[in-house]
Amino acid sequence: METLTLTQDEVFYRALIAKDISYEGTFIAAVKTTGIFCRPTCTARKPKRENVEFFKTTKEAILHGYRPCKVCSPLEKIGETPAYIQEILQEISQNPSRKFKDWNLLQKGVEPSKIRRWFLRNHGMTFQAYQRMFRINSAFKKIQGGDSVTAAAFDTGYESLSGFSDSFKSIFGVAPSLSKDQRVIHLTRLQTPLGTMYACATEEGICLLEFTDRRMLETEFKALSKLLNATLVQGENKYFQMLEEQLNEYFEGKRKEFTVPLFTPGTDFQKEVWQELQRIPYGSTRSYKEQSIALQKPGAVRAVANANGMNRISILIPCHRVIGEDGGLTGYGGGLWRKKWLLDLERENTPAELKAGDQGKLF
Repeated sequence: METLTLTQDEVFYRALIAKDISYEGTFIAAVKTTGIFCRPTCTARKPKRENVEFFKTTKEAILHGYRPCKVCSPLEKIGETPAYIQEILQEISQNPSRKFKDWNLLQKGVEPSKIRRWFLRNHGMTFQAYQRMFRINSAFKKIQGGDSVTAAAFDTGYESLSGFSDSFKSIFGVAPSLSKDQRVIHLTRLQTPLGTMYACATEEGICLLEFTDRRMLETEFKALSKLLNATLVQGENKYFQMLEEQLNEYFEGKRKEFTVPLFTPGTDFQKEVWQELQRIPYGSTRSYKEQSIALQKPGAVRAVANANGMNRISILIPCHRVIGEDGGLTGYGGGLWRKKWLLDLERENTPAELKAGDQGKLF
């Protein structure tokens, strides 16, 4: 059994060999023998360990004389929607009954296998499955908006009411006629330097923000749906654009506080803990014990830690700023490597005079 502690570069090299998408945005791999730099998921032939050096950003790699790889295009934002897919998605959005089959795609000069791979990589489903989901979600919203079941079904491209009803029940768990009063939680995917995240929102605000590879995420979705007596629907919400803009600013080191509305259903104690988390200053850390003292509950360290772990809104409610009493990293749902990355980002963008009072043990 391996007992040696791996260095950061060794961890990165293993991720490069495995094409581990969870490391996207964490490092850039530069190959000394070719003078090319790649993203972690590059499919090109993998170099020997001694021929690779790692950088945090593409800018650093370029300054060291490396050129971007033509296979993985590391200068492009991962998950960015190509123009030809944006055009197709716009057509579907304007007319949910529009059904793109392989022949239609070929007529547009789009290779069906290429768009299938893109949707599988970025949405976790095929393009055809995405179209079906969009149609049923559009019908759901029409019914919520006051349309009749019949109008909603035929306006979104269904050819029979029985087929529509069966599909609707399998997705939403209720008959279309009973869904008008069903509460909705909208779901979307966001690309960040630390990997893809799921965001959920209601009319009140953002209610979930988690990395897609978080363990037990499916259980978390089900618990949230049950708590709110609501249905998860992939689609747009008025808060998603604001969330994406503010997250981008945060990752660029330009934003230290978030103003997008949050919705945090939970017990009174959990809400109190989550509110206290938001009072931890950007670029600072606090131990669980210090957090319990701030809450005037010095004997409730374990309960406070448990409430931290129940936080559904990563980054915006900054549980990554809570560390062990000895200054070491402790559990984080997104992974300890992400926790350290976030803390490093905040420290790098905090003025030196504000760092003096911080614990500083992690850095």
